[in-house]
Amino acid sequence: MIRVLLVDDQPLIRSGFRALLDLEDDIEVVAEAADGSEGLELAKQHLPDVALIDIQMPVADGIEATRRIAVDPALAGVHVVILTNYGLDEYVFNALRAGAAGFLVKDVLPEDFLYAVRVAARGDALLAPSITRKLINQYVAQPLNTGAGTGLQQLTNREREAVALVAQGLSNDEIADRLVISPLTAKTHINRAMTKLHARDRAQLVVLAYESGLVTPHNT
Repeated sequence: MIRVLLVDDQPLIRSGFRALLDLEDDIEVVAEAADGSEGLELAKQHLPDVALIDIQMPVADGIEATRRIAVDPALAGVHVVILTNYGLDEYVFNALRAGAAGFLVKDVLPEDFLYAVRVAARGDALLAPSITRKLINQYVAQPLNTGAGTGLQQLTNREREAVALVAQGLSNDEIADRLVISPLTAKTHINRAMTKLHARDRAQLVVLAYESGLVTPHNT
């Protein structure tokens, strides 16, 4: 059973998402919150698999709530999906930087919404290659974290290559083809890199790769 926490200051939005999720046999909404601070407390209480968090809320917004969840070891199993009205913008990128696994626009189709919840529950990032490239082009043109490169020294050459390809928006199968390895080996390299870099998911790998200078936008 996939346990979901809904965090949005608009009751109508929450009720709509809940009605959709409640129809699924493998998904359970365990709690609802109207702001990020309340959402954080409910995340600690219920330990959901997925937290669907609105990006703009009173008290604590989605970025702050995501950041607090990401730094709490007790909430390592909580995968944050940001909800937004506007699509990819600077707020969404800041949420990804803070530790979100991905984002959804609120007018997403119901089947895509349900698919995204299941993908997030598996621990995968909700960043299609096209979205990754758009994110790169718009918001990672200039590295912001000058200390991000030090962690890359822990990676093997193969792991660095795999991370660079993740940052270019390639899937595991595409990475395997490019490096002439099996998809399972590609996934292993990526998982080891995430462990060494303390990245929660592929979304954070993208951020780290560009902040460290491992990949630059003109490489994409």
